Amino acid sequence: MQIPEIPNLVHYAIPFFVLTVIIEVILTVKVKLEDYEFKDAATSITMGLGNVFIGLLTKGLVFGVFFFLYQYRLFTIPFTWWAWFILLFAEDFAYYWNHRIAHESRLFWASHVVHHSSTKYNLSTALRQTWSGSFYTFIFWAPLAIIGFHPLMIVTQMSVSLLYQYWIHTELIDKMPKWFEAVFNTPSHHRVHHATNPQYLDRNHAGIFIIWDKFFGTFEPEVEKPVYGLVKNINTYNPIKVAFIEWYTMFNDIFTSKTTLGKRFLYLFKPPGWKHDGTGKLSMDLRKEWEENKKGEV
Repeated sequence: MQIPEIPNLVHYAIPFFVLTVIIEVILTVKVKLEDYEFKDAATSITMGLGNVFIGLLTKGLVFGVFFFLYQYRLFTIPFTWWAWFILLFAEDFAYYWNHRIAHESRLFWASHVVHHSSTKYNLSTALRQTWSGSFYTFIFWAPLAIIGFHPLMIVTQMSVSLLYQYWIHTELIDKMPKWFEAVFNTPSHHRVHHATNPQYLDRNHAGIFIIWDKFFGTFEPEVEKPVYGLVKNINTYNPIKVAFIEWYTMFNDIFTSKTTLGKRFLYLFKPPGWKHDGTGKLSMDLRKEWEENKKGEV
C-alpha cells in the first residue's frame, strides 16, 4: 500500500490561529464594545503552545501504540477517498466518546478540565489545551487502528477535527443555517458545552457532527445565555496551576480521604464532584435541581 506524505496540519494552521485571534480581539472591542481579557487569552495561548511542544514528545508514543495495534488489523484500508469519508465519521465517533468520558471520569477530566478553565469564550479559548492528556487519551482512537485505518490516517483526521473545532469557540457568530445546526457542531452548540448553567452541564460533546449527541441523549440547545467556566472556578492565570491543579486535588482526595482503599480508588473513575461519603454533587444532581425549580415556577 502506497503511503502518502501528509504534513502536520496543526503546525501549518498556527499563523491562521494568530491572525484570527487578533481579528476577534478587534471585533470584540470595537463592535461589541466589550473589554477583551488579555491575561486570560495569554494563558490560553501559553497552554496551546505547551500542548504543541508536548505533542512533539508524545507523537512517537501515539504512533508506536497505533502501529503495534495495526499489525493485528482486521482489514487493510487504503488511502482512498471513500476510506477518508468513512474515517471522518469513525474518528468523530471516537472523539465523542473520548470527550464524553472526559466529563464523566475524573481521571480523564483531570486533563480535559484545562480546556474549560477559562471564564471567557473566544477563539483563544480553543487554544487552551491540556499538557497531560496526550499521554493517555489517545486510547479512544486505538480501535481505529485495529479496524484497519493506517495510523497516519488516524492522526491526520484527529488534526482535522481539532482544526474544525477552532472556529466554533466564539460569541461573534450567533446561529448557523438550520440545516447546518441540525448536523454539525456550531458556535451555538459548543457555547452550551462550555457553560456552567445547570441545564448545560455535560452536554454537546460533539467534535464535528452534533448528531452523536442527539442520538445518545446528550444534546441541549442554546436558550439561556451561557455562563462560562467551571462550577468552581480556579481563578488563576498561572499556566502551571491551570495544567495541574485538578491532578493535585484528585490525588489529594485519593490519599487523604478517610475511607477504604477501594473507595479511594474510585476517585479516579467516578465523575467530578463525587465524594465517598455522599456529600458531593455531580452535574446530574445540579441539573435535577434546576429541573425541579423550573417545575416549581410553572
